[in-house]
Amino acid sequence: MAETTNNKQPVPGRLPDIEAYMQKRLGLDTSFDLGFRELVLLKKEVQIYYVTGLCDSAIIQELLKLLVGINDHESNARKLPEIIENRLIHQQVEKIETMDEAVDQILSGLIVLFINGEKRGFVIDVRHYPGRTPEEPDTERVVRGSRDGYTENVIENTALTRRRIRDARLRHEMLKVGERSKTDVCISYLKDVADEGLVKLVKEKIEQIEIDGITMADKALEEFIIERKWTPYPLVRYTERPDVAATHLLEGHVMIIVDTSPSAIILPTTFFHHLQHAEEYRQAPTIGTFIRWIRFLAVGLSMYLLPLWMLFVLQPELLPENLAFIGPNDAGNVPIAVQIILGGIGMEFLRMAAIHTPTPLSTAMGLIAAVLIGQIAIDVGMFTPEVILYISISAIGSYVTPSYELSVANKLLSVSLVILTALFGQIGLMIGIVVHLLFLINIRSLKTPYLWPFIPFNAMAFLHVLFRIPVPFTKRRPGIVHPKNNYKQSLKKS
Repeated sequence: MAETTNNKQPVPGRLPDIEAYMQKRLGLDTSFDLGFRELVLLKKEVQIYYVTGLCDSAIIQELLKLLVGINDHESNARKLPEIIENRLIHQQVEKIETMDEAVDQILSGLIVLFINGEKRGFVIDVRHYPGRTPEEPDTERVVRGSRDGYTENVIENTALTRRRIRDARLRHEMLKVGERSKTDVCISYLKDVADEGLVKLVKEKIEQIEIDGITMADKALEEFIIERKWTPYPLVRYTERPDVAATHLLEGHVMIIVDTSPSAIILPTTFFHHLQHAEEYRQAPTIGTFIRWIRFLAVGLSMYLLPLWMLFVLQPELLPENLAFIGPNDAGNVPIAVQIILGGIGMEFLRMAAIHTPTPLSTAMGLIAAVLIGQIAIDVGMFTPEVILYISISAIGSYVTPSYELSVANKLLSVSLVILTALFGQIGLMIGIVVHLLFLINIRSLKTPYLWPFIPFNAMAFLHVLFRIPVPFTKRRPGIVHPKNNYKQSLKKS
């Protein structure tokens, strides 16, 4: 309780008291990256505090020159606060009255200036976060389209979004999460489009978070916002593309951008949102529809190919005569179900190894896995060639899935269906599919049905899921987000 009271301490009028506070609270004499300068302007002491790694040193030097120049051009010491405020030519200069605000601003990369005898301070926004330049995301590449992507800098990310939506009604509201990390979290939405209840719900969930810090950024924040913690299916959509984010904002979604993360969270989301990709909208509607259907086929194969083939192996009488060739000629030394599970585990080994293997070595690792391990496993009878074939097709289908989180959830489903099919045959497969469908029907993402527009059924919205409709014909926003304005293209006034 004493610490809380201390945090709300007003700005002292004496600079020695401020310096003592900074030494105790921020470790002024201990932390090497905490910058501190004391100047004398018109016979009054002025102190400046900043974090060296979060401020551009050239701007700090320019600021010091500007302040020192006051001694050469001014003489009225009583007007020093007003003189300094007028001389600060930076974009944003604010006044603060508590030391807690001062500490938060310093740690956020801003400069805080105190004047002896004044019970307020000036905050100068010259933050310059270290980071990379915007570049195309690896997981959302397109043949044609923009090559910029979100970075780990929340300021750059909001700018990339506003560059695409130059609307005065676009709102970027900044919150802080984490008692220690004080991570910047930005909520973005269109004021006249997004549902007020949705915006309020998202804000309340973020403001209720009580934790030391969210160093894992957006993923940690998601687990606080989403109520169902153990659901394997993704209940939010991640994107690193500003054009995708802007499209969802125009539809009425709410977006969350977390500082230090290159991914934006889109809320609410459905199962079919995770099957969309920007490439479909960078091609002609016919080509986009074709690409979408191929993607649907690949996702379906990643979920149901292995258990369905397993069923035909166990009960070949279910196959018509012209498909009687399906199934291994030689079952091998290991049961088929075990082969499939081991093959799936082996694919996960390769995936994780590819992530942790340096790029120059990843090609060699793939060749070793494909040629040596795969072929030798077949030669010794551990795997049959058909198992390798169908596992490979299923794995390719999971890689075609636009959402990485959805592809992993589908892998878990496929393994579960294989086990049920191996234990109970046709009945086990049918029960597994029905349970899976009921599970998806029961899922909610911020009170949004996960299988909308399939369940509950919405014919027009489902048509947009199946086909890539030309943009001039997509005049209505999706009703699932309850937008204030249902029409994307408003009628011009006559």
